Amino acid sequence: MFAKLTVPFVFMTALAGTVLAAPTRLNARSSIHSFENWGGISSFDGFDNFYGSDNFSGLIADETVVSQQSELVCHSESIEIIQQRLLVLQEMAKRIITEQICEVETQTVVFHQFIASASHFSSDLLHVSGHQVGYDSAIVGHYGDLIGSDGSLSTNDLGFSGHDLGNSYVTVSGSNWNDQTSPASVQSAYGAAQVASF
Repeated sequence: MFAKLTVPFVFMTALAGTVLAAPTRLNARSSIHSFENWGGISSFDGFDNFYGSDNFSGLIADETVVSQQSELVCHSESIEIIQQRLLVLQEMAKRIITEQICEVETQTVVFHQFIASASHFSSDLLHVSGHQVGYDSAIVGHYGDLIGSDGSLSTNDLGFSGHDLGNSYVTVSGSNWNDQTSPASVQSAYGAAQVASF
């Protein structure tokens, strides 16, 4: 059985600071910016239905933490193993965008929506978003549905939208987070990664 606890997914975390300050999730809704039929391009039809015209990257959502019968606990793997898997996900995103969208304008907007949405996880890792570090298990469960038996990309509707993000949120225990020392050490790691990214 699953026990559900619904908590706000977005919290006010206004942080003043340097350019390397952690990204934060804001309580206020983003300005309404509709991409519905943007520029008269038909592939934008229905774009706003996924997250909403006032929620471009899914920043605003509710989180329902699902308590599972068996506790999820992290275990450390070789960093190269992790990097390999994340590179597979990166290249899969490129494949989906280039094979299933022909209009370059739509490719551009969808890619930046994807990057912006994924980047929200950074504020979770830094423990500045106000909610737990985890993922949506129901959405992850569709990973195997992306590829057909012949290796081609599937085109069937997976039956969810961005509004469903966070409805089946699970957390993983076992990290080395320490309330006294980790805020500074993780912020330092974040800053070093930002510098290395340029």
